[in-house]
Amino acid sequence: MNPINYKTKDINDNFISMTRMYPKPYNKNKADPYTKTRVILMNGTEYESVWFLHNFARHCAEPEILEALAIVRKQEQQQQKMIACLKPINESILETTIAYEQLAIDLTASLAIREKDKNNREALNFALLEDFDHLYRFANLLMIDKGIDSKKLVGEYTEIMPGRPTIAEHRYPVDDLKCAMDSTKANLYTKLVAGIITAAEQQTMNYYMNIAQWYKNDLGRKLYSEIAMIEEEHVSQYESLKDSRMTWLEQWVMHEYTECYLYYSAYVDEVDNYIKKIWYDFFEMECAHLQLAIRMLEKYEHTEYKKIVCEGEFPELLTIGSHKEYIRDVIAKTVTMTAKNKSYAEINSLKDDDRYFKYQDMIIGNEEATVPSHEVINKAVECFGQDYRVQDSKHPIAELSDRKKDNICIARKKRCK
Repeated sequence: MNPINYKTKDINDNFISMTRMYPKPYNKNKADPYTKTRVILMNGTEYESVWFLHNFARHCAEPEILEALAIVRKQEQQQQKMIACLKPINESILETTIAYEQLAIDLTASLAIREKDKNNREALNFALLEDFDHLYRFANLLMIDKGIDSKKLVGEYTEIMPGRPTIAEHRYPVDDLKCAMDSTKANLYTKLVAGIITAAEQQTMNYYMNIAQWYKNDLGRKLYSEIAMIEEEHVSQYESLKDSRMTWLEQWVMHEYTECYLYYSAYVDEVDNYIKKIWYDFFEMECAHLQLAIRMLEKYEHTEYKKIVCEGEFPELLTIGSHKEYIRDVIAKTVTMTAKNKSYAEINSLKDDDRYFKYQDMIIGNEEATVPSHEVINKAVECFGQDYRVQDSKHPIAELSDRKKDNICIARKKRCK
């Protein structure tokens, strides 16, 4: 499929009526877990698009480009509102959160498995273990507060157990920044990966930042606030992979191409026929947006779109699926890693006065028991006699196997036993 050659409607025929903009939500008890994750992914993709287009407009003085941005931005807003309302009213904050974390885990693994670029792949695998741990913490909160078994929500596609403990994820901000790719040399899939994962993690960060204040109890409010800070680290990491030397128009073309790719991937992968049609309709809209962006690029910068997206033919489509063995392997090999400068390092290799430890002392100090991600597991053990997990077999890391005691040492302190 090549979205550049796709015959589209006139751009002004793509506005969505108010009636159509409010869709029929999925049934939370019957929908496939990956239908829910696709809804979250595409919602986040539209959020990213809208804010990019606003920022572009604030840095542009050319009337024709500003008009084009305004038209596309309004249509992207309409798409986002329609996708957001696919979530049913009776799906709770925490139930939605489980889908957010399942998306973060299985999307990241799906992207990493096919990624050949070492820099991208290491970043994906690093954050993967942290989102994996977040699912575990939120699933325990869901069991405490609602008595709901998250196994039903993830459809047994995703295991629920500790990853790199959240308490160990608080790092000095500079260490989140990684080496940017050269977009003139990177392959198309690598550029897509950076854009997709940045938007997805940004969506999660925004959700947690906004939802924390609305949660019904202190523990939940604190947990959302803590994990929102880790998601901010992930956004910083992923956005640093992108080539910021691209012009605004080049970035716009890449954004629109990424949306085309994701909508068509979602359409091919979707099992809900009603939502499947929405994905295809929005793919057609995005083709029009992409072609408009290309016209602006060629007119004002005299740059061929091929510099950005080659011939335009999609690489292998994205399929979000279960990757239990891959994730277990990444846990076994990298759970004790932390970020260090532009790369990653084993916790035991750091000097005793490394800024990671200084930052940990500043943020946590001697208050380990009150860190929300740790507190929620202690509460689960107190309520149920052990933490909540969904495991196919024993944990690949012996230190994380104890279901009656949360390990707050591994990946955080040197020579942890």
